[in-house]
Amino acid sequence: MELDDLVTLIRSRRSIRRWQDREVPLGLLTKAIEVATWAPNGGNRQNWRFYVIVNRNTIKSIADKVQNTADQMAYWPEAQEFANEVSRWRERASFLRSAPAAIAVAAAQYDSVADKILTARGKTDRQARHMRAWRNIANTRIQSVASAVAYLLLVLHKMGLGAVWMTGPMQAAGEIENILQVPPGMNLVAFIPVGYPAESPEPGPRRPVEEVCEIVS
Repeated sequence: MELDDLVTLIRSRRSIRRWQDREVPLGLLTKAIEVATWAPNGGNRQNWRFYVIVNRNTIKSIADKVQNTADQMAYWPEAQEFANEVSRWRERASFLRSAPAAIAVAAAQYDSVADKILTARGKTDRQARHMRAWRNIANTRIQSVASAVAYLLLVLHKMGLGAVWMTGPMQAAGEIENILQVPPGMNLVAFIPVGYPAESPEPGPRRPVEEVCEIVS
């Protein structure tokens, strides 16, 4: 693949939220995951687990859990300040129920040697606590899964499939973990509905690189 081809692939990918009523071959999903496992990850521990969900009833059960939490949050007094945004967000909370398939990613926490040293030292050393907190901002588990999901989304797009990395399911993570029987020590980190696209969204604007890039000399 030439660089221009890769750039075109990246720029043409969209977050898809409507799908055709068409089954997705299981082989495509597992192939996309196999490629995603080549993503960089903390200590090369590969401490992730990918759940391929093709049972429509399971997807609907997960969507119900997400919708229930969205409805609950919408009625909290704290939500009234954001009434208009909450209304739109609530309407879109469980669009994943129409997805023919989904991929959930769970991962175990990875503590490097540095993390262990800083945690032990932090019991008596304020600077060590600060250093540990700074490292926690760039949580290794999140970095690892994010790398894999970035690969996954691009491969799915190349296959002609449409997907979106949702944040809404995280508010129902505990219940979704029960449905998927995620083992102790692992936590849901990402949820990606997948299917053949039934929409072609226009790209969102991107800020000029000059606004987001600073050359340090």
